[in-house]
Amino acid sequence: MNPLRSYKETQIKTATPGKLILMLYDGAIKHLNQALQDMSNEHRRYDSISNSLIKAQDIIAELMISLDFDRGGEIAKSLFGLYVFMNRRLLDGNIQKDRTPVEQVRTLLTELRSAWAEVAEKAGTSAGSNQARGVNIAG
Repeated sequence: MNPLRSYKETQIKTATPGKLILMLYDGAIKHLNQALQDMSNEHRRYDSISNSLIKAQDIIAELMISLDFDRGGEIAKSLFGLYVFMNRRLLDGNIQKDRTPVEQVRTLLTELRSAWAEVAEKAGTSAGSNQARGVNIAG
């Protein structure tokens, strides 16, 4: 059994919904940073760039399906539209191997992550349970 994998699984299973969202943002940003680094490499590794961008898109898709439109209202709708935009930009960046759309999405994700960190911190002071019962990022 891989100790690092066990540790990560435990982190996910015991994380609050807010912490899970932050983990998703962190993962997407990490993959975008990897893609940008590979784009800067003189020996561009197109397969690695593509894989990193696809992983970031998968994470953004997970953020999209985690939205609660019933409780999230306009915020959920706005986030959904933003996530669709991000996925389109990453698709463009992947096809063209262009840094600009990837950097744009990384900036947006970094700003959203910062906002969610504040929300999670405030919610953490009033939340009684530390167990994740599913992710609801717009509720």
